[in-house]
Amino acid sequence: MILTSLSFRDGERIPNTHAFCKPNPHTHVILADNLSPELSWSQVPEGTRSFVLICHDPDVPSVGADVNQEGKRIPADLPRVDFFHWLLADIPATARCIEAGADSSGVTPGGKPTEPGPHGSRRGRNNYSDWFAGDPAMGGSYLGYDGPCPPWNDTRLHHYVFTLYALDIERCPVEGEFDGPSLRAAISGHVLDQASLTAVYNVNPELGF
Repeated sequence: MILTSLSFRDGERIPNTHAFCKPNPHTHVILADNLSPELSWSQVPEGTRSFVLICHDPDVPSVGADVNQEGKRIPADLPRVDFFHWLLADIPATARCIEAGADSSGVTPGGKPTEPGPHGSRRGRNNYSDWFAGDPAMGGSYLGYDGPCPPWNDTRLHHYVFTLYALDIERCPVEGEFDGPSLRAAISGHVLDQASLTAVYNVNPELGF
């Protein structure tokens, strides 16, 4: 398969309009447009019965004590973990595009309402659900797309990997508010082909915007 986007170029910075937060000189960051990006795909393998879309950031600090703390810097060599930003299952086999804004437009405190995603797909639970847990203003269940918002004091550039999987099954065997690891496990053994695009993003002025 070939995966392309009108919203960003592979290996380049994703625009602020597709981010959860953007740089601000007075408060480090402010909320951004959080518009889900456009994605299109072609050369789909024969026998495809559905698609799964996963976007994850593999550069999230494994220790959060210094995240967004004044006077602290997160070293680039700190071990990192995955943070899932977009999970869609059961995208129909006939689909070839997700339009910009089809799964998110603006930040919704507490997460978007439970409803089908683009093309009637099922939205998974992204990691903002965990990040905002216990926050009275923002806490909730974040489903579908919520864009980049790396720590403003991180000295490592973050990468956002959008991967589309063509599956040999019509319905992915996950239930309820599934997360990234459970979705990855569910598609194991069912992937006919996959294609990826990677964007970068940062809000630390040390790294340049």
